[in-house]
Amino acid sequence: MFDTDLLSILFPAFVAGILVLSTHVVLGQQVLKRGIIFIDLAIAQVAALGAIVAHLNHDIEHLPYSHVWMPALFALAGAGFIAWLSKRMADELEAIIGCFYVLAAVGAMLLLSNDPHGAEMLKQLMSGQILWVNWSQLILPASVSACILLLISIKPALLDGRGFYIMFALVITLSVELVGVYLVFSTLILPALAVNKYHARFKLPAAYAVGLVGYISGLVLSASFDLPSGAAIVATLAISTILFRLVLGRKAQPQKRDQEKLIRN
Repeated sequence: MFDTDLLSILFPAFVAGILVLSTHVVLGQQVLKRGIIFIDLAIAQVAALGAIVAHLNHDIEHLPYSHVWMPALFALAGAGFIAWLSKRMADELEAIIGCFYVLAAVGAMLLLSNDPHGAEMLKQLMSGQILWVNWSQLILPASVSACILLLISIKPALLDGRGFYIMFALVITLSVELVGVYLVFSTLILPALAVNKYHARFKLPAAYAVGLVGYISGLVLSASFDLPSGAAIVATLAISTILFRLVLGRKAQPQKRDQEKLIRN
């Protein structure tokens, strides 16, 4: 069962989850609004490809902070490419983003095919290692997240322009390093999906609540039953989203009946 000694490991992981949620919930709603659901998977995969290139090239690997700026360069290039496509091939954008993701994933597999540690590195990039995050790893993501949230609060219109793609690429790059591709995708989409039909003014706090319940439940389950933390959090985020949608649906039914009664009368 749950061992309280694990709190020293779980607390940094929980803070990492809050940092990821802080920006991803806002950006995830924009992703749903734009209808480009697979952009996060594609950019996350391209950032992972940058990390792999840095890992395989020893000249780059030994440069300071190459594990940060190489994925960021790849992610920014990928986001720029998608932003360029969005003006020229809007009706086929989602299909192209899907192809972009597959090509980046295949590129990563080919690059690591002869690396003895390739399988392990791919697993880390996909599933992440949130339980092994330490405090020093959180300084840069915390600073970037604070800057982006401040920018959005001062100028919300940035979310509707091309600035969205730049912010998105920076945030995804840092998140993949912390929690892996699968959890990045789930954190962006699931809380936003949970409140997508919720039109009350507390929509954003509700999305954060769905995300927090998912992260806390997943971390506790992972520590209690020795489960992979990333997979456990993805599962509990999905359950949290389904439960919120079910509760929302039950609340909406009486309101709908009242509206239909008013129309008939």
